[in-house]
Amino acid sequence: MAGGKIKKEKARKGSGGGSNPHFQGGIPFHKSKGQHILKNPLLIDSIIQKSGIKPTDVILEIGPGTGNLTKKLLEAGKSVVAVELDPRMVLELQRRFQGTPFSSRLKVIQGDVLKCDLPYFDICVANIPYQISSPLTFKLLSHRPLFRCAVIMFQREFAMRLVAQPGDTLYCRLSVNTQLLARVSHLLKVGRNNFRPPPKVDSSVVRIEPRKPLPPVNFKEWDGLVRICFNRKNKTLGSIFRQKTVLSLLEKNYKTLQALQLSHDGSLDDTEMALAVSALGNSLEDLSMDVDDGKDDEEMEVDDGNAKGSEFKEKVLNVLKQGDFEEKRSSKLTQTDFMFLLSLFNKAGIHFS
Repeated sequence: MAGGKIKKEKARKGSGGGSNPHFQGGIPFHKSKGQHILKNPLLIDSIIQKSGIKPTDVILEIGPGTGNLTKKLLEAGKSVVAVELDPRMVLELQRRFQGTPFSSRLKVIQGDVLKCDLPYFDICVANIPYQISSPLTFKLLSHRPLFRCAVIMFQREFAMRLVAQPGDTLYCRLSVNTQLLARVSHLLKVGRNNFRPPPKVDSSVVRIEPRKPLPPVNFKEWDGLVRICFNRKNKTLGSIFRQKTVLSLLEKNYKTLQALQLSHDGSLDDTEMALAVSALGNSLEDLSMDVDDGKDDEEMEVDDGNAKGSEFKEKVLNVLKQGDFEEKRSSKLTQTDFMFLLSLFNKAGIHFS
């Protein structure tokens, strides 16, 4: 079931649907839960084909609705684990496949996918409620053991942010964090009329393949750096790291670590790593995130150099100069650039977590 806001529609006479004329199997759809059922069978076949499902695959489906995609997944793979929040849809799924050869190969979990523990799966194929796009993406990427790939229907703008490259208008913290953990590719654009009821926005199907092994980076440190850099992504890093709030935060971390005399090697066990990966998706739910239009409508509180911490400020700026980053902008930096910048700061004893 896809999400996204839809326009209110008046009920047709004789529809029996009250204010909601959209039914399947006698079930009215709740737009507040992002219930937009994929109805185009050719599109469903295309998603199955592009997913590369193997006959031995355990498939995770999120928000199966009435089971249009579920049926095709059961035909293609070994078994399907479907997570569904709406108890009405759970009953409809069970009714639809009861007494069929698929019944024993379908497991339905009723609950909130963001709160429940996910079982083992090889591949995720889903048409999700769009309001959970960001937290779900990072919950999947924090799942262990790592799955082979996920093929997911997102709101088109969110999907374009996932695949955006340095210099693209939509390149943002979501792009950087997702691509740190996975290879992301756009598979196909999906018009709103392929759903019942049609959402207000177009959609896109994206393929997400977790990187194995994960890059050798402390994810808490990485997220701290990237949050600062994308706060004003079209400003130069020199101006961003001259802000009083940024310098104050970094100096506090610096002094704390010096006082504790910690090596801060950044090593994490599996549980800590999963939590850190999941945390990369925090505060990314809003699609307006990290959009810097380049306008100076807000004055940045810049350190004037006369403060007590001016010596530390010079230390920070020297790191930027050392890597030739002072005049560069976050909107143009690659994954490699961010990793190099983080390593320079850490070597100087400056940390972000």
